[in-house]
Amino acid sequence: MSIITTVTRMWLTRSTKPFLFVNDYDNKLQYVKTNNLGLYIHIPFCKTICSFCPYCKVEYREELAEKYVNALIKEINLVCDSKERKEITSLYFGGGTPALLIDKLDEIITVIKKYFIISEGIGIELHPNNVSIETLKKLKQLGITKISIGIQSFQDKFLHILGREKTDYSNMFKALERVSFETVSMDFIFALPGQTFELIKRDIDIAFQNGANHIAIYPFIDFSFTESTLKKMSNKEKRKLLDDITNYCVDKGYIRDSIWTFAKNSNKKYSSMTRDNFLGFGCSATTLLDKQFKINTFSIEDYIKRVDNRKIPTSLTLRFTKNQRMIYYLFWTAYTTRVNLAEFEKFFNIKLKTQYGFEIWLMKILKLIKERDGYLEMTLKGAFYYHYYENYYTLAYIDKMWSVMRKEAFPKELIL
Repeated sequence: MSIITTVTRMWLTRSTKPFLFVNDYDNKLQYVKTNNLGLYIHIPFCKTICSFCPYCKVEYREELAEKYVNALIKEINLVCDSKERKEITSLYFGGGTPALLIDKLDEIITVIKKYFIISEGIGIELHPNNVSIETLKKLKQLGITKISIGIQSFQDKFLHILGREKTDYSNMFKALERVSFETVSMDFIFALPGQTFELIKRDIDIAFQNGANHIAIYPFIDFSFTESTLKKMSNKEKRKLLDDITNYCVDKGYIRDSIWTFAKNSNKKYSSMTRDNFLGFGCSATTLLDKQFKINTFSIEDYIKRVDNRKIPTSLTLRFTKNQRMIYYLFWTAYTTRVNLAEFEKFFNIKLKTQYGFEIWLMKILKLIKERDGYLEMTLKGAFYYHYYENYYTLAYIDKMWSVMRKEAFPKELIL
């Protein structure tokens, strides 16, 4: 565990108490009265496995996929037994490669709509090879309004570095021209060996010129359990790249709606993370509610067995203290580069400046944030240091958690 994350956690939670994840769960999740609730569904199947990808996934097998979908629907019915349909912000399908189950998505969405009213649309992650006219038409018929395409790079040398096959994007561009969506996001990775700003700028321009109205540019993170052997870029080089990317996009008139994402206009967003609360379904999916964070087992086999026995497939649960919940709230809200002071007070019944007045003052002095129109907003410097800490958080917390859960379906406990 990094000393930086440990000290930060103790300081901000005003406690030496660690994040304690235990192997228990609630039979009924208290989600009905939560505000700003989103949904996430994990589809863990891929045609091939990318060496850099840390997410829970396996190679696609039709028989296993059929069993998984049946279990997924059972899990949704186990968790969602409310008599009244609840309004939610959005539904996102991630993976894996969700489009491999395109003929099953209607069945899943129908079950979701039995319990929820979706106000901001449905999103799905796609591999570039999925983006055909036929597939896009099917997705649109299903009511999907947002797509996110995992490009990583338009340049062959970086695809090779990442273990991705060479791709002909001409068919993808034609399909995007023929079939429109509310949001078309394209994902890229930066801080790869030999990658310069000019090369990243080329990817950004190609994306926005060929159907994208939103892009996400994530830094490469070297998870300990992946097979990647890529050399890390220095923090100085990363900061320069991130600043150059941000300045270029802002100068072009694009709107920065999170640390890594930029949109052509403010209502073209793709984000399954920036929600006050969310329910996650499927193996490895996480759920964040007012008083707890939980994560499902990573084992597909054990996930199916657990649900077949009419038990929620929770592997680990964290019961929040109030200060711990504040940290979760602020960490993921800050991902958007701004925190609404009134919304924080509404959620916790305490002013943010009352709780963290000294920290806010210090961040202003250090020019990490500025205050404007009821928001605390990150500066370029602040955004970089958020990225810097987020990288520590990922390696100190998520890397450790996922490393354990990839080996054990239901660990006894995990202390972070």
